[in-house]
Amino acid sequence: MYLARVYVTLKPTVNDPKGLAIQAGLKDLAYSSVTSVRLGKYLEVKLAEKSEADAKKKVDGMCRDLLANMVIEDYRFDLEQV
Repeated sequence: MYLARVYVTLKPTVNDPKGLAIQAGLKDLAYSSVTSVRLGKYLEVKLAEKSEADAKKKVDGMCRDLLANMVIEDYRFDLEQV
């Protein structure tokens, strides 16, 4: 069994209005040193795969097919045996 920790973020060239709103809110709360906020998604996916290679291949497919919008988002994941 494997646990994948998946991180999905907007590509650097994509505007992030939610990130900008969070940054403005932080500045309003006197966190003036914050220079940038980018919002993303974090997912945990457990897989019943026998090998790490199979688990990596499945998670990569999940990210490309559903978890990330490949037009505007990037993804990365960590995998550990549990």
